[in-house]
Amino acid sequence: MWLRPGKTHTCIRICMLARFRMDERHRCVQLSVNPSRGLMDEKFVILVQNAPPDSELTVYALHQCEDGHGWDAFAHYISDATGRVNVSEDCSLGGTYSGIEPMGLLWSLRPVPGSQPGLRLRKKNVQEPMLVTVSVYEGHRKEGFAELVPLASALVERWYMSPGVRRIPVTKNGLTATLFLPPGPGPFPAIMDLWGGGGQLVEYRAALLASHGIAALTIDYLTPMITKETGEMVNLQYFETAYESLQEHPQILGSRIAMLGFSLGTTVTLRMAAYSEVMKVTSEEIYCPLRTHSLSRWNNISFRDKGKVEQLSQDITNSLEIINKTPVGRLQCPLLLIVGGDDMSWAAQEAANDMKEMMERAGNSHLLTILSYPEAGHLIEPPYTPHTRAILFPLCEVMVLWGGETLAHSRAQEDSWKKMLLFLRVNLFGGTRPGGMTISYL
Repeated sequence: MWLRPGKTHTCIRICMLARFRMDERHRCVQLSVNPSRGLMDEKFVILVQNAPPDSELTVYALHQCEDGHGWDAFAHYISDATGRVNVSEDCSLGGTYSGIEPMGLLWSLRPVPGSQPGLRLRKKNVQEPMLVTVSVYEGHRKEGFAELVPLASALVERWYMSPGVRRIPVTKNGLTATLFLPPGPGPFPAIMDLWGGGGQLVEYRAALLASHGIAALTIDYLTPMITKETGEMVNLQYFETAYESLQEHPQILGSRIAMLGFSLGTTVTLRMAAYSEVMKVTSEEIYCPLRTHSLSRWNNISFRDKGKVEQLSQDITNSLEIINKTPVGRLQCPLLLIVGGDDMSWAAQEAANDMKEMMERAGNSHLLTILSYPEAGHLIEPPYTPHTRAILFPLCEVMVLWGGETLAHSRAQEDSWKKMLLFLRVNLFGGTRPGGMTISYL
């Protein structure tokens, strides 16, 4: 039946008015992130206000990393009677995480659907912030965010360098390193930061340590300039030179220097702590890899060049044999081991147990502290770094399974970072005797 013109106009006006009111209501939605600018290990509060009461909402985070890949995370919420969602207090009903997780939108970041496999989120230029766009959408969405218009958005800056931290490239005496100095005149206690088998100069952890008042020297020892020029790997003298450069620096407390080793970096830290006459390590923190390596676990990787995989496995075996032969009874420094129990590439828990037994027999087990996280994987990084279960290993283009369950791994990163900083402060700032200490990620 045809409607008379007057009724048609009335219907159109009613529909337009209803839509206008809905749009007005949505335009009033507010989203805030506090603080919007902060350190990477600092918590923030995400607050949605003025949304329709008892409505389904999706809070979404998007980060475009420096290599051009997109990372995102999302969570489903229902606003309360006042139209409010507080991500720090309210329960996510689903998404990339569930439950009450204040920082879930950071640690659950994953490569956007369709990305190439094996990606890892790592900050390269620490002098610029990690930018994350947080948005809120109507309904419980799971995909297609790029085609949707958000109700509200906010830009968040996450920094590894706090204001006043100084970044100083170090190339003297053949070194390839970067020194980060905290704000102020000093002198500061210091730490040598050694990463693992990926090579290159990795700066973000050192920058974050300097932001907490500890000078940090991060060192490239697998692919430094001297190796590129000569084709030869560095020896222990390379690390002693780095240590001496810290001791001689006018803004460093030369008697308060620690070492931090991750994965293959543990080989160096343990050897130097046990043998070096230059590095009198007595109160340093080192992250060590596990003492025993199960080569069968490398069968869980896909590879493009079998020869490269075999060579990598042999290199790791050789490094772990060095650790096995290190007389840990000689250690006279506090040693902190951080262990992921679900590490799929290193036998971390077994190695920690072996080291504990050896130190007990030697009578110096009182120097050892072990932090064990049963469901954490190999890559235990600073807090809220997205969990990476498998990566494309850069030196030989193989896909390596690191292990770990995302939620438990995130918990391990947050807990171990706090306890590591406390360990450093007690031994470097509050210790009664000068010296270093060692920390190892197994």
